Amino acid sequence: MRRIFHLLLCLVIPAAPLAAAEPISVVATTADLAAIVKAVGGDRVAVESIAKGYQDPHFVEAKPSYVRVVNRARMLFNVGLELEVGWLPLLIQGSRNPSLVVVDLSPGVSVLEKPSGPISRAQGDVHPLGNPHYWLDPRNGVIMARRVAQELKTVAPGESATFEQNLKSFENDLSARRKRWEEQMAPLRGTEIVTYHKEWEYLMRWLGLSIIGYVEDKPGIPPSPRHLEELVRTMQQRKVKALIASNYTNPNVPRSIAEKTGTKLLVLPTSVGGEETIRSYGELFDAIVGKLVNALK
Repeated sequence: MRRIFHLLLCLVIPAAPLAAAEPISVVATTADLAAIVKAVGGDRVAVESIAKGYQDPHFVEAKPSYVRVVNRARMLFNVGLELEVGWLPLLIQGSRNPSLVVVDLSPGVSVLEKPSGPISRAQGDVHPLGNPHYWLDPRNGVIMARRVAQELKTVAPGESATFEQNLKSFENDLSARRKRWEEQMAPLRGTEIVTYHKEWEYLMRWLGLSIIGYVEDKPGIPPSPRHLEELVRTMQQRKVKALIASNYTNPNVPRSIAEKTGTKLLVLPTSVGGEETIRSYGELFDAIVGKLVNALK
């Protein structure tokens, strides 16, 4: 009788659903990479970024808490081109995580400003592999997302269809947004600007703006008074409309230059999370393009 009762219960009460597989634990070196990984991976990934959107990704403190994050991760995505060379090797080595899959997202990108001759510290903070700020061109964002999808498939091949579908949605959304951004910026192509640091080359090449000078006469080194005098004179003569600095740059020097030249100081976010409203890769360029249009029109 008990056996019959048990069989009846099995027929009436549905079996409990199988527990879903745990999401892939992923760490990204920057908030931009984390946003792209999340867009492609969806709920099949759990992503954490090391550098926040309001930080300079060149200079991140290799905290013990970050070592623990890398220790727990299955995959790590980084910008590469030695952007994180000052801190990422310390985190990877300290994590003692032999199963960690480390993915450099720079392969496939057309890298700008690769040095052709010998490099020395006298030249400033020159990147020997080229300018690493390639994520500031959304066309490179597509290249990065495709690589992310490819690498996620190697770790979770059973989720390949999901990653492909998410990738397609990301590409379609970015394509529609890019068309709008390019239409907004079309009347401003050729506009001359000055930037604080050599981090906007990919963005300006895409948008067709012309960088005619830098506040830093050597990358990563505070400018000399003589250089600033020459820069101010050039900006006045050419009636430069905007001086662009990142959201993590000390504003004192660029503000002083803007006041002397009558130029608009435009502080732009360089990463997702650089402003509270920027939560996705597409929203980063919504903010950047909107600020550029308002400043230059």
